[in-house]
Amino acid sequence: MKPDLSRLPAVGRLVQDARLADLPAPLVVEAARAVVADLRGRLLAGEPLPDDVVAQVRARAEARGALRLRRVINATGVVLHTNLGRAPLGARAAAAVAAVAQGYSNAELDLETGLRGGRLAGVVGPLRALTGAEAAIAVNNGAAAVLLALTALAAGREVIVSRGELVEIGGSFRVPEVVSAGGARLVEVGSTNRTRVGDYAAAITANTALLMRVHPSNFRQIGFTERPDRAGLVALGRERGVPVVEDLGSGLFGALPFGDEESVPAVLAAGVDLVCFSGDKLLGGPQAGIIAGKAALVERLARHPLYRSLRLDKLVLAALEATLRSYEAGEGDALPVRQMLLAPLEQLRARAEALAALLPGSVVEADEAPTGGGALPGQPRPTWTVALPGYPAEALMAALRGGRVPVVARASRGAVRLDLRAVLPGEEAELALLVARALAGLRGDG
Repeated sequence: MKPDLSRLPAVGRLVQDARLADLPAPLVVEAARAVVADLRGRLLAGEPLPDDVVAQVRARAEARGALRLRRVINATGVVLHTNLGRAPLGARAAAAVAAVAQGYSNAELDLETGLRGGRLAGVVGPLRALTGAEAAIAVNNGAAAVLLALTALAAGREVIVSRGELVEIGGSFRVPEVVSAGGARLVEVGSTNRTRVGDYAAAITANTALLMRVHPSNFRQIGFTERPDRAGLVALGRERGVPVVEDLGSGLFGALPFGDEESVPAVLAAGVDLVCFSGDKLLGGPQAGIIAGKAALVERLARHPLYRSLRLDKLVLAALEATLRSYEAGEGDALPVRQMLLAPLEQLRARAEALAALLPGSVVEADEAPTGGGALPGQPRPTWTVALPGYPAEALMAALRGGRVPVVARASRGAVRLDLRAVLPGEEAELALLVARALAGLRGDG
């Protein structure tokens, strides 16, 4: 039997319903059209129409008008979770962003002279002091930092990179393609698992612009492997007059009592000419790409036309400067990322037990989770989790994400798990309530 499409409500009549009058008209029209299209599909499939179409229009319009970027509770245990925005800002940085966002600022004004000032004036000084670099510059992310360095220093010339470091770092960032995008020609040396300084030396020609080292990021090589010695590569660069650039990835300031991640000051102290690193990973600040090193090289980057396309806006500048000032003040370990990474196991277990006491049927179990963001690859951190056995993982995680405040958890060893390492102080009570509601919904008693 052919469906009676005349039963479909008219879009014009729906948008004029008084129950939708408080909503923005463009959203109502868009939602009404979408709902009518859905209803058409239901009729063609032989399904009945809902009793209250206007309620569906309202729900869709409200969802469409809500901000997509929302606060979530990170119960995955992955501190630098790329999908969740990586590092949460410290209190000083968050306050600095709010102050600048709510009014005007001296983004490019020298308040002493009244003349135009440098956009990076607030971050260059702290970066030099904290890293020991002669100069520094910042752009909008780590990939942009590498691209700017290659474009400004090696366009039309050769860049030598170990085959074992031709990495792909998510989001289609591949070293060969970035080198090509920078207008340079990639020269691969060594083998996938073993490359020596001598391989670089044999490949240097009159057209060589840079010797490059790249952080392995999301993987580790084990077994019969060898990576070019940094000191030997620096010595070779000095001997041949070729700068050494290192993409360090995460940008660690200060030591961590675990893992083998190297700090920015240590790499620069080893004589590397330029180091590229991120502001939003182990540094614990906003998304940014920082390049520090020899003044003459940094100046070439700052003068390049590409720099203007990659520069930071006032909000990121405020957050980055405040984060760096925290390190200068000796308060780096108070930043959320550092506190999460350095949290003692006994503290994590105590927090897990307190949460489990509010969730009947849950079990506290030991587990491990990666750091995330390409930091400490292949070196998961031990932790304690609240396991929620007996529920289908996909359905439970979808229910958690669908709460008033979305909760993102992880599943392993047959259960959804809540890891409190990346749950911010003060979020535990809210987390317990949100999880309890999701569980009740799955049981059908809430």
